[in-house]
Amino acid sequence: MTPLRQQMIDAMQQRGFSTRTHTSYLAAVQDLAKYFHKSPDQLQQVQLQDYFGYLVKERHLSAASCKLYLNGIRFLYLQVLKWNAFDVPIQIPKRPQKIPELLTRQEVRQIIEACDNAKHRTMLLTCYGCGLRVSELVTLKVRHIDGERQLLRVEQGKGAKDRAVVLSPLLLEQLRRYWLSYRPKEWLFPNSNTPTLPLSISTAQKVFTRAKNKASIQKIGGIHSLRHAYATHQLERGVPVYTLQRQLGHADIHSTMHYVHWVALRHGESAAVADLVGALEVAHE
Repeated sequence: MTPLRQQMIDAMQQRGFSTRTHTSYLAAVQDLAKYFHKSPDQLQQVQLQDYFGYLVKERHLSAASCKLYLNGIRFLYLQVLKWNAFDVPIQIPKRPQKIPELLTRQEVRQIIEACDNAKHRTMLLTCYGCGLRVSELVTLKVRHIDGERQLLRVEQGKGAKDRAVVLSPLLLEQLRRYWLSYRPKEWLFPNSNTPTLPLSISTAQKVFTRAKNKASIQKIGGIHSLRHAYATHQLERGVPVYTLQRQLGHADIHSTMHYVHWVALRHGESAAVADLVGALEVAHE
């Protein structure tokens, strides 16, 4: 390991960055070094600008991927190499604003019922019933369930924050039945081959995809669709936005507000918009 890489790891650990952030930031810097065949601390600002042009024009990376590379490389130069500023004019593609193909309650039911394995079915129910990110779902522990207060503790979610999520009575009962059948010790959904480890994110994704295909649901999206469904269905039931923000673990209310727009569009927002042209009573030719 090079001294610069170790310095970057130390800087990220001091700031409490997640393992996924460690991996993505280090990969971005490693790709930068490979492109120029030299250590990043030997590069100039104009070279960094050229590199991001290469990512967009030749590698055709998405806006999200370019932003991830930018964050990792900026962190290196500002926090590790101590540049006074990162004044690199970089043009990255705009992130397309798309409305996801939201799952209806009936479609969620079909997906969960299509899952034959009781452990996997309970996992999908928990993901939907609590609106969890898949990274939060697979790292749940048995002790995180507070049956008395009907709460689920989510430790170190996105942004390294803990939160408590409300457990519905039916979901809590399902979790109790699951525990009586499988008796998981530490991890709520342990790895089948190595019970001392949690289920992997890729396995959880595959479980969802298999169930969705079996249910003949054609909408695009992975297991994160269950989190989207949870948010929109809660809003449809009248849950306040600020309550939903706490449940989802959003640091910024604007992230939660996306769901408000999606719900409005889903229910035909245009139907509630006034017919201004009709009100003019312009004569038709």
